[in-house]
Amino acid sequence: MTAGGDRAREEFHSEAQELVETFSRNLLTLDAALRERREDPGLVNETFRAVHTLKSLAGLFGARRMAQLAHHLEDVLDALRLGKLPLTPEVLDLLFRAAELFAAALVAEREQTGDPLPAIGALLREFEQARAGPVAAASGVERYDLDPAMLAVLTEYEEHRLRSSVERGLSLFRVRVDFDLFTIDKALEDIKAQAKAFGEVLTYLPTGSAPSPDRIELDLLLASGEPLQVLVAALGGPHVTIEAIPLRAGGAAAPRTPLPPVVASLPSELPPAARLPADVAIDGGVDPAALRAVSQTVRVDIRRLDALMNVVGELAIVKNALARMAERVRAEGGRQLSSELHSIQRSFDRRLGELQGGILEVRMVPLGQVFDRLARAVRQLGREMGKDIRLVITGADTEIDKLIVEELSDPLMHVVRNAIDHGIESLAERSRLGKPTAGTIALNAFQKGNHVLIEVEDDGGGIDEVALGARAVSLGHLTESDLASLGRAERLNLVFLPGLSTRAEANDYSGRGVGMDVVKTNIARLGGVIDLHSEAEIGTKLTITLPVTLAIVSALLVRVEGRVYALPLTSVAEALQLDEGEVRSIDGREVITLRGQTLALCRLGRVFALPPVAGAREVTRRYVVVATLGARRLGLAVDELLGQQDIVIKPLGRSLGGVRGFAGATELGDQHVALVLDPGALIDEMLAAPLEAARERRALHA
Repeated sequence: MTAGGDRAREEFHSEAQELVETFSRNLLTLDAALRERREDPGLVNETFRAVHTLKSLAGLFGARRMAQLAHHLEDVLDALRLGKLPLTPEVLDLLFRAAELFAAALVAEREQTGDPLPAIGALLREFEQARAGPVAAASGVERYDLDPAMLAVLTEYEEHRLRSSVERGLSLFRVRVDFDLFTIDKALEDIKAQAKAFGEVLTYLPTGSAPSPDRIELDLLLASGEPLQVLVAALGGPHVTIEAIPLRAGGAAAPRTPLPPVVASLPSELPPAARLPADVAIDGGVDPAALRAVSQTVRVDIRRLDALMNVVGELAIVKNALARMAERVRAEGGRQLSSELHSIQRSFDRRLGELQGGILEVRMVPLGQVFDRLARAVRQLGREMGKDIRLVITGADTEIDKLIVEELSDPLMHVVRNAIDHGIESLAERSRLGKPTAGTIALNAFQKGNHVLIEVEDDGGGIDEVALGARAVSLGHLTESDLASLGRAERLNLVFLPGLSTRAEANDYSGRGVGMDVVKTNIARLGGVIDLHSEAEIGTKLTITLPVTLAIVSALLVRVEGRVYALPLTSVAEALQLDEGEVRSIDGREVITLRGQTLALCRLGRVFALPPVAGAREVTRRYVVVATLGARRLGLAVDELLGQQDIVIKPLGRSLGGVRGFAGATELGDQHVALVLDPGALIDEMLAAPLEAARERRALHA
């Protein structure tokens, strides 16, 4: 296939992915509406159009499986929007399964696997069964004195909405508006948006007359439960008049007239806005503006952005080298040349900052992409486990690096699955405890400085610390005496040990001891940490703290035993001089007091077992860099603070990638390489010291 064909197929995959995600989001909204016993016909119609577009795209690119599924799904959604099929939880279940199959089919198309998806056939048969019994159409429209010309141009969908509105007891109103021809699109959408708060705009039609040649007059048919005076007060104006449509005398049916030729010739897929009369056409042929693309966005492969960010990182190294060169020239007496170099370096720095910020902004995506997938999983798992789960999402528009988002799906899925299976009690147990029948899981995200915090909270029974400790002892992680020495927070963190589960028997969802240790490992790989809080019969809250981006970071350079290390500034709260006289020991761990609070001390030279560098000058004073992640903090003892620098973190490679305490390496610009510290791993290592000490004691006695 040609390069152009490859690009076209990539565009297809991207657009199809967006349509599938739109379909899934709409289903979640429809599910919420169904729970609240309210209708959302506009959303059903929008979902129908999205699937219709997906069918057309799939057919164009030969995606047979997706086209087949979309074709049948389009029939189901058409029956739903026309009132021929009721929207029930069972039908919604089928639609959610279709969303999952769309995702699987898209992956199969992207990887160009020719194997059929067996589940599609079974789902299509269930769709056929669901459509077997149509719903009788509502009646009563004939009682209204409606304009025959308006009735004549109603589509099947619009006629269904009209009959449904009358059946629900809503009144009908004629809203007459006149707009400037050149602003009709925006003006029409504005009046429809305003009217939506009071009812539903069923259709609209040009009246054929207007106050002047440069204006157009339309009649909108509005169904509303509000009285006329309320609608006039809210929607009326100089160019808007509203009147109630009266009932016909004697209840005789309104005559139907044939469609005018200009309307009959239009394709059925055109939106209602296509019903403009012929005299609105632009003289001289096609309007050039109509040929311009509506969208002002382009899709960019994330790998291209990665390549650009690597170039930016290399430029940052050049910038730092330029600054050092300017200092050397100044030291050697070339003040004029040094001044010019500094000026160039400052200008370079500004432009580089703008370029870096622009690329970072393009890489950012909302966390809602992950939250939507979790919402589907919560609904499915709750139904399978026989639990009523209410998911509350806030902060879905919080943005984070695209690459981090992609790696968050699995860890968050583990957390949510545990919350439903272990946390939320059964219906009978919640009733006994006086809790609401529906268990609540809250997903919240927000940005705090250079970090993004994701909170997952449930109102379940909390973590059973006794059972958790007993399980850890039975698996040999620690002894009874070791368990007795642990604090409450350390007991809760036992849940992150490999192979640990409080469930006696495994089921299809959890209990196999695989999950939370993987969650912690994956989050740590992203430069993040997890904080856990739990209260019996109240619930559990898990907070994940992540950097906004991993692409390029500002770092504090420090020297330890003659070696230079980089520490991401996103994890640095402050730095202060270390007073050795204030260092004391608690439970075998060095600590200092900082503003009335105890701060654990980590001497990096000792932790890394670094021998002194030959010829290095003697260190007369040391510093403490306070590293923080989430609610935890740690004091890192270093020999010297060397200043701040923008760095690009490079992976250490397969052989060294598993070494704890390091996030990677970076080039400093003076042809030297520095290791980048991983604050999250260091904090975990130090704060897990009591458990590690217990393991060491057990090993010595063995």
